[in-house]
Amino acid sequence: MPVLNRIAALAPEMAEWRQHLHRNPELGFACHRTAGFVAERLRDFGVDEIHEGIAESGIVAIIKGQGDGPTIGLRADMDALPITEETGLPYASAIPGVMHACGHDGHTTMLLGAAKYLAETRRFRGRVALIFQPAEEDGAGGQAMVQAGILDRFGIGEVYALHNAPQVPLGSFATTEGPIMAAVDTAWVTLTGKGGHGAFPHECVDPIPAAVAITAALQTIVSRNVNPMMEAVVSVTEIHAGTASNIIPETARLTATIRSFDPAVREMMKRRFHEIVAGTAAAHGVTAKVEYDWGYPATVNDPDRAGFAVSVAADIVGEAAQITDEARAMGAEDFAYLLEERPGCYLFLGQGDSAGLHHPAYNFNDEAAPYGASFFARLVERAQPLA
Repeated sequence: MPVLNRIAALAPEMAEWRQHLHRNPELGFACHRTAGFVAERLRDFGVDEIHEGIAESGIVAIIKGQGDGPTIGLRADMDALPITEETGLPYASAIPGVMHACGHDGHTTMLLGAAKYLAETRRFRGRVALIFQPAEEDGAGGQAMVQAGILDRFGIGEVYALHNAPQVPLGSFATTEGPIMAAVDTAWVTLTGKGGHGAFPHECVDPIPAAVAITAALQTIVSRNVNPMMEAVVSVTEIHAGTASNIIPETARLTATIRSFDPAVREMMKRRFHEIVAGTAAAHGVTAKVEYDWGYPATVNDPDRAGFAVSVAADIVGEAAQITDEARAMGAEDFAYLLEERPGCYLFLGQGDSAGLHHPAYNFNDEAAPYGASFFARLVERAQPLA
């Protein structure tokens, strides 16, 4: 079965929705106009329930099928990024310094397209819960919606989500069993010594050599503490120290991102990070303060649901749907919080040639939207078929 005919016919309308959302991006939890646009469309479609204001601007909408059955959850994120757009498109962002550089405008559009189809046809049992979530990029909106009780409140038994994939063939689907996106933690280290004149280092306690030594030593966590068969990353991404060539500074600061898939590896990396910072700082005679933020957990697909999701995608695109370890990535995703509570699957949808995610020249490919909307719709029909 290719892209559903009804959804193919919706393609021009979906492109209009998506380009409207692209022109009007919003950040974090403050997706109020976006949520208003989504709710207006859902009312037009005739969905059965619209619950607004969840986790500030999130929405859960319910479509009832024919007869009793479970409730399946479909999620789309709505927030944009603090990036100045450089696409030059006629529908480029009208909000200075804010743009949809990760395709959440496309994710929202695909779920709206599926919603319109499902509200019209209702060829399924039970219910569909459409989850429109704010603050995926920064703020753990997925966690906030879980904490708001949406899974229990609406009786959601399993959950699914899509993310667009630039530079991957248009319309192809890929996922993997088990972990697909990494847990991400962030650490900030402040080193304090004794500042003074650059010509008299013996009268100072210089934090810069300590920062350099710590940066190098942290690389041994992955190279010497993590099993070589397991994936992990420690990257020092910022170092700040000094103001002039003849001044030894009092302090130096560094920031690191720490990523992993396995919970035991994650715990070990945190422990080793603190040990290395403390030991290296002591060896250099400086004091160290570490702030360690336990961030998004790993996004872990249920193996059975991953296989089922790929079989649904194969209904639409054939062999261009696959389970592959290449889908696993060190990026992070707050859909992880939903998958911690319910079985489900997170998949990538190819959108062809484009700039990369989080790039000022990025633009979601409207030709990908019918594939994603068809996937969501067909997923519901196969997961909860009519007798």
